This record gives sequence, structure tokens and C-alpha cells, in this order.
Amino acid sequence: MLEALVAVVAALLVLGGVLIMLGPQTASVVRRIRSLRRPEGPLRGPLAPRRGEAVPPGLNPKTQRVLVSATRLATWLRAHGQDDVAKELRSAAARLATDEPSGLYAMQNALRHVRLLALDDRNANERMRLLSGDLRKAVQDRFEQLELLPFGQL
Repeated sequence: MLEALVAVVAALLVLGGVLIMLGPQTASVVRRIRSLRRPEGPLRGPLAPRRGEAVPPGLNPKTQRVLVSATRLATWLRAHGQDDVAKELRSAAARLATDEPSGLYAMQNALRHVRLLALDDRNANERMRLLSGDLRKAVQDRFEQLELLPFGQL
């Protein structure tokens, strides 16, 4: 019982210290905390399913992975002013959904164009490199699965 009383007093002292440190901003912080709303839906955070990445049903899972990676990279490139390459990626993804071998070859050509891009920001270059690497790996996996190219030819 004594431990519980000590814990409550310690918590109140810590809370009081935080309120003293906030000073006049305390009222605005309390209003912000009250205005926060619970997220709608059963799952939120990094493990939540992404709603913006719809893929056609009935495709091979590795093909779906290629389409999702291509969509992510194209969206990111478009947001950073590289509309031509993003359009090329999107058209390759559309071709991939209808004619898989020619779509994979078109995706490979689009990846060559992505490799030639150089952005001014170092962080943007790194993010583009990561996204294109993910797409390159997905394309290579699907090429190998379909046995369109020998290993290591991509």
C-alpha cells in the first residue's frame, strides 16, 4: 500500500514538473491533446495494409510485387518533378498487367532511364536509389521465375 502511495505521489510530482516547464503553453498543449482523435479502422501504423496500392486480382504474387514497387517509384518520381520517367514506369506497369514478358522488358528499359537520373538533393537520390533497387530486385525475381533471362542478366 505504501509503495502505491509513493508511486502516485512521484507521478504527480513528475506531472507537476512538466506543467511548470511548459509554463504559459500548458493550455494550448492540453487543447491539442484533447483534439486528437482515435484512428478509424482496426489497424494503424507501419503494419497497416496500404489502401492506395491496389493490384489486379489473379496476378502472380511476384508480379504484384513488381507492380507495387513500380507504383511507389513512379509516384515518388512524379512528386519530385520527373514526370517523363514516371509515365514510362506507369505504362510499363500497365503493359505488365496485360502481357507479362513484354511488360517486364519495358520495366527493365524504364529502370535503365531511372538509373541515369541525378537529383540535386542527396537524400532524394538515396531514396530514389532505394526504391529503384527494390523494383529492380522484384523485376529480376520475376524474370528468373519466368526463365526469360539467365541469372544475372538484368
